[in-house]
Amino acid sequence: MTTFADLGLSQKVLSAVTDAGYTTPTPIQAGAIPHALQRRDICGIAQTGTGKTASFVLPMLTLLEKGRARARMPRTLILEPTRELAAQVAENFDKYGKNHKLNVALLIGGVSFEEQDRKLERGADVLICTPGRLLDHCERGKLLMTGVEILVIDEADRMLDMGFIPDIERIAKMIPFTRQTLFFSATMPPEIQKLADRFLQNPERVEVAKPSTTAKTVTQRLVASHAKDYEKRAVLRDLIKAQDDLKNAIIFCNRKVDVADLFRSLERHGFSVGALHGDMDQRSRTTMLQNFRDGNIQLLVASDVAARGLDLPDVGHVFNFDVPIHAEDYVHRIGRTGRAGRSGRAFTLVTRSDTKYLDAIEKLINEKIEWLNGDLSALPAPMESHDSDRGGRKGRDRDKDRGRGRRGDSSRGDSRRGDSSHNADTKNQDNQIEASEETIVEARVENVKSERKADRKPQNNGGNRNSRPSPNPANDDNRERRARYHRDHDDGPTPVGFGDDIPAFMLIVANAKG
Repeated sequence: MTTFADLGLSQKVLSAVTDAGYTTPTPIQAGAIPHALQRRDICGIAQTGTGKTASFVLPMLTLLEKGRARARMPRTLILEPTRELAAQVAENFDKYGKNHKLNVALLIGGVSFEEQDRKLERGADVLICTPGRLLDHCERGKLLMTGVEILVIDEADRMLDMGFIPDIERIAKMIPFTRQTLFFSATMPPEIQKLADRFLQNPERVEVAKPSTTAKTVTQRLVASHAKDYEKRAVLRDLIKAQDDLKNAIIFCNRKVDVADLFRSLERHGFSVGALHGDMDQRSRTTMLQNFRDGNIQLLVASDVAARGLDLPDVGHVFNFDVPIHAEDYVHRIGRTGRAGRSGRAFTLVTRSDTKYLDAIEKLINEKIEWLNGDLSALPAPMESHDSDRGGRKGRDRDKDRGRGRRGDSSRGDSRRGDSSHNADTKNQDNQIEASEETIVEARVENVKSERKADRKPQNNGGNRNSRPSPNPANDDNRERRARYHRDHDDGPTPVGFGDDIPAFMLIVANAKG
C-alpha cells in the first residue's frame, strides 16, 4: 500500500501530514503528487471530496522550501472561483505548512485593500485569490506577476460556469510562459478540455474516476412534488422529518431569493437552520459555515456557492429543493455528502417542469436515479384548485401549524377540495367558495388585529368581527406591514399579479358582507 512517505514529499511536510492524522494518500493524491514534484504540468480529474486540494498543497510546500519571495512578487498563484474555497485552501497551507516559514496571502472580496496590501509588501510565497480581486490589485499597481513559478487553477469547471475564463486568460498573460501549471476539475466537459489544452504544456493526466460520476457512497432518490413553492416546502418538511438518522444537511436552491424564502419558512416551522448565498457579506458567510461545521445549526439552506469544494466532511444528507439547471451542478451538490468514505443520502424534489433537467442529469452520470415514493405520474391532486389559489393565503399548513381550529378547519377544507369534481352540484360549489371566503376574511381580520395590537394602536371596539379597520396612515409603516404579511402567509399561494411586492392597500381587510 502506498504511503505519503513513498511520494517524495519533504520531511517537514510528512511530519505535518502525520500530525494531521493522515497516513494513506487518496488515489488523486498518489497520482498527482509525484508528477507535481517533477515540475510537470498536471490535469487532475476526480470526484469532489477525494482530496484534490492536498494534491497541490503538499507538493507546493515541498518545492517552496528553497528560496524567498520578494515584495509584491508572489512565487506561486492559486486561483479559486469563490471566497470560501480560497479561504479553505489558505487553511490547508496553515495546517500542512506549520513547519515552514512561508508567507501566505489571501486576496478575496469583502476584505479591505489596505490589509491585503500590507501582506503583499512583505512578500508572498503563496498567493491565493479569486480572479476579480487579483485583477483589482494588478490594476492598482500593487502586484508584479513575473516571479510566479507555479500556477494552480482549481475547480476549473466552476470557473467556466461563473464566467471567469476571460479573467484567467488575462492573468495567464501576466505570468511567465515557463511556469508549471496544475489544473484540477471534478468534471471534464468539452469546454474544460479545450481550456486545459490552452493552458497546459504536455500535461500528465491524472484521472481517478470517470468524469461527471457520482460517489458510490451516496444513496440518491427522487421525490415527486407539485410546482408551487408552498407545496414544495411542505414536501421538504415531511421529507426532513422522515429521516430518522438526520444529523445535519445542506438544502440547495437555484436562486438566492429562494434561499432566503426557504430559510424563513423552515425557521418559522421550528427547524435549526441557517442560510448561505452570494449576496451575504464575507463575515456572515464565514460565521454561518463555522456554525454549521460546529453543529450549532442542523440545516444549511444554500445556493451553489456551497456546492463546490467546501470541506464539510461530515454532512449526512443533501436535499435539492430545486433540480439544478446545469447537470454538472448535481454532481457537485450531492458530493457534499458521502465524503472520505462515509455514507450519505441525497434527495431531489422534482416537478413536471423539471423533467428535461432530470434527463440531462441522468445522461451525464449515466445512470437512472430511483424514485422514493412513485414518480410524477403518482402525484396526488394539487392541494388547492386554481380558484382557491387566487382567493388569498388560506394555507392548509398555516391553520395546522398555528393550531387554529375555527370555522376554516384545514382538514375539512382539504377534504372539500379533494372531493369536488367537474360533476359536482353548482350550489354545493358556491357554498364551498363562500365558506372559503369567510375563512380567509376571518384569518385576515385576526392578523390585522394582532398587527394593530403590536403597534400599540387602539382596538376597534365596534363589536363587529368583520368591520373594516381604520388604520392611521401617519403612524403605520407600510414596509413593516408587508414584511409581517409575508411572515404570516409564507405557506400559501402568492396573490396573482403582484408577486412579492404587494401594495399596502391590498392588505386592508374589506367588509365580509360586501
